[in-house]
Amino acid sequence: MSDVLYIIIPCYNEEAVLPVTAPLFLEELTELIGKGKISPESRIMFVDDGSRDSTWDIISDLAKKDPHFTGIAQSRNRGHQNAVLAGLMEARSRADITISIDCDGQDDIKACEKMVDAYHEGCDIVYGVRSSRKTDSFFKRTTARGFYRLLSLMGVEVVYDHADYRLVSARALEAFADFKEVNLFLRGMFPLVGFKSTTVEYERHERMAGKSHYPLRKMLMLAFDGITSLSVTPIRFITGFGVIVAILSLIGVIWAVVTRFMGYTVDGWASTTSIICFLGGVQLISLGIIGEYIGKIYLETKGRPRYIISRRTDDDKNDREG
Repeated sequence: MSDVLYIIIPCYNEEAVLPVTAPLFLEELTELIGKGKISPESRIMFVDDGSRDSTWDIISDLAKKDPHFTGIAQSRNRGHQNAVLAGLMEARSRADITISIDCDGQDDIKACEKMVDAYHEGCDIVYGVRSSRKTDSFFKRTTARGFYRLLSLMGVEVVYDHADYRLVSARALEAFADFKEVNLFLRGMFPLVGFKSTTVEYERHERMAGKSHYPLRKMLMLAFDGITSLSVTPIRFITGFGVIVAILSLIGVIWAVVTRFMGYTVDGWASTTSIICFLGGVQLISLGIIGEYIGKIYLETKGRPRYIISRRTDDDKNDREG
């Protein structure tokens, strides 16, 4: 019997692009079913992340028209990572394979077949990796490469040029369910699961419709979350830097004492003020980084749910049938 595949698609205010990309997802799913690579029970699951437009209405209409479409809605906007997690956890008991992909059409849907083939060859996790970044601006391309290098320096295991386009097998997903973090950075968490993995390259295209919901501010927040959620290197850097500053300060004290006994006087408020401002700035930055970690600990200890599902298209269907 063929494996059941669930394609998980997070959506936030995507009323412009869903009517364009939903048929493409269905076409790919139908093609894979026709080739016998996946079960006819496979589904496309949309996850509405608290959209304020008609996204949920579109998802509901799609589910009414074709049984291969299904959807869930979060009770409020929780962010892209939580939306992907909600879809994965919802599909965990229904699917043998899951593939997460954004709904904007930028990630090549045709790469799904290569992922499924890699799964049949024995891989539990298949990462979609961009073959090039020619569609990115110079700034985005440079900062993205710098971000991946920084993560590597921080000791975070990531797949270069991989976002959240990936296939995960049922057993890998079961293992991943034991990760209880509230602060999510999925592309850095799945490599921690282990199991056999590989990569599939694909071309990333321009967004088919609508506008991006990931401006620079959100990208920077995601990057900072990725570093602080998966690495303690910034804390260790602060410790090492503090030791260096302490040694330099000790040398400065010795120098000041020696010059005082030798009868030299050092004039200049500018140098003194500069040193004080420098050390003050270092202390504030260090406290900010430490505070970020403490804040994450605070959120983790609360144990709040990472997602809350308020509606399901299956429930709507049952209501209509009842």
